[in-house]
Amino acid sequence: MAPGVYSFDHDHAVPARELGELLGGKGAGLAEMTAALGFSVPPGFTISLPVCREYLATGWPTNLDDELDRHVRRLGDLMGRQLGDAEDPLLVAVRSGAPVSMPGMLDTVLNLGLNDDTVEGLARRSGDEWFAWDSYRRFVTMYATTVMGVDADALPRNDLPADAPGLRAAVVSLKSAVEALAGRPVPHDPVQQLREAIEAVFLSWGSDRARAYRAHESIDGDLGTGCNVQAMVFGNRGPSSGTGVVFTRNPATGEARPYGDYLPKAQGEDVVAGSARTMPIASMAEYQPEAYAALTAALRKLEVHYRDICDVEFTVEEGKLWLLQTRIGKRGAVAAVRIAVDLTSDPDVALTVDEALARVSPTLRAKARTEIASRSGTSGHDDDLLATGLGASPGRVTGRVVLSAEDAICADDDVVLVRTCTSPEDVAGMAASVGILTTKGGLVSHAAVVARGWGVPAVVGADTLTIVGDEIRSTDGMIVRAGDVVTIDGASGAVWRGEVAHTDSVDDLVADELPHLLRIEKWALEHEVSPA
Repeated sequence: MAPGVYSFDHDHAVPARELGELLGGKGAGLAEMTAALGFSVPPGFTISLPVCREYLATGWPTNLDDELDRHVRRLGDLMGRQLGDAEDPLLVAVRSGAPVSMPGMLDTVLNLGLNDDTVEGLARRSGDEWFAWDSYRRFVTMYATTVMGVDADALPRNDLPADAPGLRAAVVSLKSAVEALAGRPVPHDPVQQLREAIEAVFLSWGSDRARAYRAHESIDGDLGTGCNVQAMVFGNRGPSSGTGVVFTRNPATGEARPYGDYLPKAQGEDVVAGSARTMPIASMAEYQPEAYAALTAALRKLEVHYRDICDVEFTVEEGKLWLLQTRIGKRGAVAAVRIAVDLTSDPDVALTVDEALARVSPTLRAKARTEIASRSGTSGHDDDLLATGLGASPGRVTGRVVLSAEDAICADDDVVLVRTCTSPEDVAGMAASVGILTTKGGLVSHAAVVARGWGVPAVVGADTLTIVGDEIRSTDGMIVRAGDVVTIDGASGAVWRGEVAHTDSVDDLVADELPHLLRIEKWALEHEVSPA
């Protein structure tokens, strides 16, 4: 086997962004941001797709241990701390990175390297015992569910203690529960932790949820995934820290302003899981004005560099911005039209008309027209308005309420999947639904990102609704039960009881969207008459 492990700053002799089939999408983006753009990216290395394919075919490669040891030591030298050092431990994130975006389908482990000794060193070095034990709690939970196969619902679900001694006791209880459920403890040795986490990432390529997603997206099952090992930065390290996911522009409408979620004093999984109440990305300016200014500058630079909308994950640690991932952003049909047209008139991008047409097929243009038309004709239904959440994926659909992925899969009619929040295990049910509604989560939660990528209308964060048994209850007393019909509008975020019809007339089309559609259709007509 060739070495197959590459540091983010490795000189590939070609732009790293072109190496998705070697490094995976995440690895290619990390290398591009590190080597070509010079952003603040926590250092690390990528285990390439050929290594994953070899592992899946024949087991752990014979020389991979030596490669890992060499790269981990180099990473420790760069960070000034070593993996397993009880006085000043290096902690790493282990993340998947397929060549094609598969949001939430593959596995991740954060805070790897913590154990009963290193957590004490982290507490001393950081001067924050609560932060250290919170990180340890997160690691034990994620390692147990991701690597050891423990059912998350079987773990203790107590309120998070506000004091360090209480949190320490909670971690001790959590570890005992994991050992009882898994039949073994979470490994103490960070080297063993790392190997098992890498294996879990590779094996997640064959998980049921990943297979279901690939089947929906027609992704080649033989590709495999990269695995990225990266020095940790901590969004949960005090009030001047946080994390978020942001698009360079709105992936639902194409509007040219940052779009996403921010969560102070948190780690990335809190945002994408959809279980936390996030803030709109613009609110970050109130908490971290300097970091927000650095973020907006980075977003512009990325969009110009990639000549397209970009999806970015980031962490702010004690006021400093770190970029953790970038990739070309998934977008809805309306946004695809507007972005393609707008980038032709952006002097720093200068997309050609031919490039714009290549990005917006006739099928996509037809879908955009349907989405725009569906936004009119909503008056007169206030009495049936159940809730208003966040419009996460445009389009209006009507369907029978189902409350589980299994019920959605078994349905032979149009159904709307209603969940508190979705997880990767729901993906097959999401694919079988005409619409998705969640009572929690933000604009870049799992439900929002998957629905938008698939063009499935979705409303998220409808927090005036609560699911109790087979009922959905609103704060004003309205009730909808499983089997009842609802209508959701993924643009406005409205949710109605019953069927709410819409007109297909274009008379009331949104003023900001119709001109872009008309322009690109004019270009397409001209292109057909006078092909290049």
